[in-house]
Amino acid sequence: MTLFKGTGVALVTPFNDDLSIDFDALERIINHTIAGGVDFLVALGTTGEPATLSKDEKKDVIAFCKEKISSRVPLVVGAGGNNTAQIIQDIQELDKNGISGLLSVAPYYNKPSQKGIFEHFKAIANSTELPVIIYNVPGRTSANISSKTAIQLANSCKNIVAVKEASGNFSQILQSIKQKNDTFAMLSGDDALTLPMISVGTQGVISVVANSHPREFSNLVNAALKGDYDTAQKYQYQLLDYIDALFAEGSPSGLKAALEIMGLCKQHVRLPLVPVSDEHYVKLQELLSTIN
Repeated sequence: MTLFKGTGVALVTPFNDDLSIDFDALERIINHTIAGGVDFLVALGTTGEPATLSKDEKKDVIAFCKEKISSRVPLVVGAGGNNTAQIIQDIQELDKNGISGLLSVAPYYNKPSQKGIFEHFKAIANSTELPVIIYNVPGRTSANISSKTAIQLANSCKNIVAVKEASGNFSQILQSIKQKNDTFAMLSGDDALTLPMISVGTQGVISVVANSHPREFSNLVNAALKGDYDTAQKYQYQLLDYIDALFAEGSPSGLKAALEIMGLCKQHVRLPLVPVSDEHYVKLQELLSTIN
């Protein structure tokens, strides 16, 4: 749990004009986020567009992240999907040196029962000694991990150490916090809700906005974890409109546009995602100019 608290960053995968991976830009973003004081990095999460990367490209991204992070902060690697056996095979083939944990999203499209979700994650956890963060984002997967299932997994699998919660269901989140043991971490999966989630007992976030504003968002999270809500609210409201704009025309399209404006990478995304509209690009420029 101590590895996965505070501010984690769901890294983008930058692309060149020909849509090959832009490793120079990825290095800039890795260094930018670490210099901004984040606590850990996540490669190949949803923000990293892993659904559009080949198996070899994923291996290259992981190897590059390990080399450039160079143990400065923990590295978590995305290992999710809707084919349990394939996920386990991918984990078994993974070079685990330099990897501190795995992030595994709830299986999408299949729409499994809670028992199916439990057995899916139990099989993944049993296939590795690495710590596993389960990821609940029913708005993307149509498969909600209930609080009962999350707690059952935490109690049954010693290496399931956290849940990234992006359901927006505060009743469910509160039930999980109420019932969890001290070694299981609750992490926000929604930047805009991170402050209220910490206020009721979560331990941190895996963030999108921290790609561009690691210092500001880390300051928000650290202040909230210390109970300094006046400071945390200052950062919350400074970033709020910008956070909303990042997701208004799809993620990571909005984020990549912002990173391009900041000179960190180009805004290219792979289909079926498309870049933001010209009008929204201008709006992001305006919002970025207001963040000090």
